[in-house]
Amino acid sequence: MSCRSLADRIDALLPQTQCTKCGYDGCRPYADAIAEGAAPINRCPPGGDEGIAALASLLDTPLLPLDLTRGEPGPLLVARIDEAHCIGCTLCIQACPVDAIVGANKHMHTVLADWCTGCDLCVAPCPVDCIQMVPAGRAWTAEDAAAGRQRHRHHQARIERLAADNARLMAPEPASAPAPAAAADAAQDDDRKRAAIESALARARARRNTPRP
Repeated sequence: MSCRSLADRIDALLPQTQCTKCGYDGCRPYADAIAEGAAPINRCPPGGDEGIAALASLLDTPLLPLDLTRGEPGPLLVARIDEAHCIGCTLCIQACPVDAIVGANKHMHTVLADWCTGCDLCVAPCPVDCIQMVPAGRAWTAEDAAAGRQRHRHHQARIERLAADNARLMAPEPASAPAPAAAADAAQDDDRKRAAIESALARARARRNTPRP
């Protein structure tokens, strides 16, 4: 089994909340680290003991207790924005790994509860503390995980495109060719200088060829 195919199978067992509590930037990087032997299987609070058991079975390794320093398992929570206090700073939109928050600069934001993974990454950046995590009232499903994975991929692709666009905008512009009018003026100046030199040489030759009285 190749490292990549193993990482795919590990990723399929992770909850895809993209919460980064495992210490990696999303579920896929954590899956890659587990496949490479660089991370243990017990760093995913959303997956809980059930997730650890599934990973242990796949990898044929002993069960480990959940690393509670990474957080504690619990019911699914979703973000809720107190829209009366939202200042439209967009920091929560930028922080959401699955684009579950919609809004515009200086306009009220709102959370798409069905898309929210409960990662709580939007809470800390909010400068006015208007985001709370509240019970979702439902369980996280395999369909939710598949959707979370896909939205995270789209989110990452957009971030990469924006970074590439910014890099192009910040790159120094190549030296531009002289403007046509400037080039024409320079050519006329050269012609005038050449004509003046030729005229002076002609006068000098004429003086040399003129017999003295």
